[in-house]
Amino acid sequence: VLTLAISLSVQDLLTNLVSGFTLLYTKPFVANDFVEIAGQSGTVKEIGLTYTKLQTPDNKLVSIPNGAVTSAQIVNYTVQGTRRIDITVSASYETPVQLVLEALREAGSLPTILESEPVFAAVNSYGDSAINYVLRVWTTADRYWDNYFAITENVKKLFDEKGVAMTYPHLNVHLDQ
Repeated sequence: VLTLAISLSVQDLLTNLVSGFTLLYTKPFVANDFVEIAGQSGTVKEIGLTYTKLQTPDNKLVSIPNGAVTSAQIVNYTVQGTRRIDITVSASYETPVQLVLEALREAGSLPTILESEPVFAAVNSYGDSAINYVLRVWTTADRYWDNYFAITENVKKLFDEKGVAMTYPHLNVHLDQ
């Protein structure tokens, strides 16, 4: 029984060690990359032989066993150097489509976005009580969140300035007598 218990505990250790060497050799991410692993997102702080440590945006330190890291899907948001920001908004059917598209393009035209990729705005779909639009811009990976929040704020500001009515889900109830 003791031998079985020791062999089972050593099995996990060996799995994590082999996985640690695999991560260090294949390098799906390096320190300071922002990644998503096994449902956890954060900045890679350390890749050890048995654990990988992520610092979450709310400053938690998460240690993930390397066996779990190598068996999970890994999304590396930093490695390409650029990221696309996608923002979806809805506007009233009464607001002219061109007015909404112009406001979205203006909201996305920040000096910190990549000029090599044009700001993209389009009608995305027609909802029950509003037209849904999408705004897409490209930025450097390290400026993603700064630009995301600035653009989101710009959308509301420009919609207010241009008289674009943002909508929300609502239900009209008619009672017959």
